[in-house]
Parts: sequence; C-alpha cells; structure tokens
Amino acid sequence: MVLPNPENSLEVLAVKRPSTDASLGGVWGLPSIVVEEGELPEAAVIRLGIEKLSTDIEADSYMGIARIERPDHELILMDIQATLHGPAPSVETATTKGIKFVDQQWVSDYSIFIEAASKGSLCTRIFLESKGIAWE
Repeated sequence: MVLPNPENSLEVLAVKRPSTDASLGGVWGLPSIVVEEGELPEAAVIRLGIEKLSTDIEADSYMGIARIERPDHELILMDIQATLHGPAPSVETATTKGIKFVDQQWVSDYSIFIEAASKGSLCTRIFLESKGIAWE
C-alpha cells in the first residue's frame, strides 16, 4: 500500500520490518497486510491503517498487481494508493496480529525500497516500476 504524505505528495510512508521477519528482516518497504478470506482489498487497506499504522486511511486508486512463487506458496500482491484521513501514522502504537513494523519515515528518495524489491518484495517492485526506477 502506498500512502503519500498529505503535507508533501512527493513523500510516501516507508516502514521497517522487524529483524525476525524471515524474508525481509530489517528492510525498509511499504506498509502491507494479508487480505483475509472474503475481504475486499479496500477493506484490507482500512484494516491496515487501523492495525498496523494506528490511523484511518482509505483506498484511493489501484497501482498494479504482481505474482511470485515462494518456496511453499504462490503470492499475488496488489498495490493500492491510499489517503490519510486520521492522525499521523504510528507503527509504535500499532496492535496488529500480523507483522508489526518497527520504524517508519516519510521518504522522497525511493531508492530506500530497492533492497526490499531485490529480496522479493512485490509491493516495492510495483511501486518502483511505476516511478521508472530499476530495482535489479
């Protein structure tokens, strides 16, 4: 999910995954959440805001979709741009049952996402490709 900074549209929210994350530990990426069975992507975006960013966000537009084979499953991921409607995001106060991000920052230097993309992060690949930035 891509969340532009309401005070500077060139900046997007970057989040850092915990070092214990098996595939992307300690890497900066975009906020993400697993869509639950029967859940629409738009509802997952709202839930992501509440559970992982402690704020209110709403899906705005579709950015792209990609798939990749993982060792034990197939991953299909959709990037959606969202709008912030609540207070500033806070990964510190998040109460998620999934992966809890350990840090956050607004960034306009999108190269921060290249490491995640090169390690298999589909959401960062979609975003970087939309900006014409090579990640390989």
